Amino acid sequence: MTDFQRHALALAQQQTSPEWLAPLREQGAAHWAATAWPTRKTEMWKYTPLTPLQNDCPSQWAVKPGGDWQQGIEPIEELDATRLVFINGQFSAEHSSALPEGVVRFADADSAQSELIKQHLGKVVDAERHLFAALSNAWAADGILVHVAAGQKLAKPVYVLNISTPEAEPAVSNQRLLMVLDDNSQAEVIEHFLSSTEQQNGFVNTLTEVVVGANAQVQHYRINLEQEDLLHVGGVHVDLHRSSRFYGFTLAQGSRLKRIDYQVNHRGEGAHLELHGVYLPRNKQLIDYHTNVEHCVPHCTTNEVFRGIVGDSSKAVFNGRIHIHPQAQKTLAELSNKNLLTSHQAEINTKPELEIYADDVRCAHGATISQLDQTSLFYLQSRGVSKADAMSMLSFGFINELLNDVPEPAIQHYLRPRLAALFGREDTEMGQLAYE
Repeated sequence: MTDFQRHALALAQQQTSPEWLAPLREQGAAHWAATAWPTRKTEMWKYTPLTPLQNDCPSQWAVKPGGDWQQGIEPIEELDATRLVFINGQFSAEHSSALPEGVVRFADADSAQSELIKQHLGKVVDAERHLFAALSNAWAADGILVHVAAGQKLAKPVYVLNISTPEAEPAVSNQRLLMVLDDNSQAEVIEHFLSSTEQQNGFVNTLTEVVVGANAQVQHYRINLEQEDLLHVGGVHVDLHRSSRFYGFTLAQGSRLKRIDYQVNHRGEGAHLELHGVYLPRNKQLIDYHTNVEHCVPHCTTNEVFRGIVGDSSKAVFNGRIHIHPQAQKTLAELSNKNLLTSHQAEINTKPELEIYADDVRCAHGATISQLDQTSLFYLQSRGVSKADAMSMLSFGFINELLNDVPEPAIQHYLRPRLAALFGREDTEMGQLAYE
């Protein structure tokens, strides 16, 4: 066991949780202690070193009682939603909305809700395969349950805002979200991760589990816009049952360490997955997306599209795997990963995978890596557009298709000016017109 693993176990002892979470925490601690620490020879971590975690003196990390809302934190104000705010991993009732029926903190769950949580929490994710899921189980002290009863629809989206603020001692936070949708239900959930603009070196470990019942539909958004010194490891794990639908959109900037996993399991016939992602590392940042889709039954479909713009001396990793089991006949699955390098020092490691054991399927996958088209740059400059603005317009256009497909208008309106600023556009309104 490494020093980091030992310190992480010690942190687990500092946290209190409901009694009924104790078995999960003990199981998570056991898995965490027994699992070998990933090295460059570990396939799932081949291109993503964990040295930032090991070098940040985890013995000095602490579980904080919460913090103040910092200047520079900009939530999605246009969004008409039930807002749940966590500051350094601690729930802030002051900044949160009243919780509607079916949405509850683990700490406030009644006997029926706690039984539902115990039934599913830690069951969608395979903690033996995902190391930091085991750590999340060991640290499980609180979280949010979103339960939508059969035939019902959430009146408003649920907006979970996770804020990290600078502290004298680096803060660690463990975010848990469990979504359980009964048959024929619908929900929209947004997870938003933000941090203060001041330098900090805390660690955020997040885990989302989603159970989508027969004919149920979910729209799930995961937006990571933290400051680049914050360390972040997260995962979204989904079980799809008969004729269910899951639409996922994820967008992330890089940091010294940012790793996000998506694991989706087709458990029932007729299920459909639509997963779109955008990653935008800059400076010397790192971002790593690993996705794995398991087609376990026939007649299911997957459409997965990820695009990355990698600039400066940053590094991106994308590993997308679709696994077609022998019994998963009549599968339709497509995976696309396109990358734009805007610097000669930028790096991308991409590995799309198809593993097929059924013979009556339609599957395709592909990856591209390119630079900005010089002809297009010349054309725009010949029309009076500066080189910087031309590069910005072409870069934004590379991801604009995915932004246009986001079903929630408030998220589009929130992201566009911030991404325009990221690409150096001061006049965001004119930039938006140009890109559209």
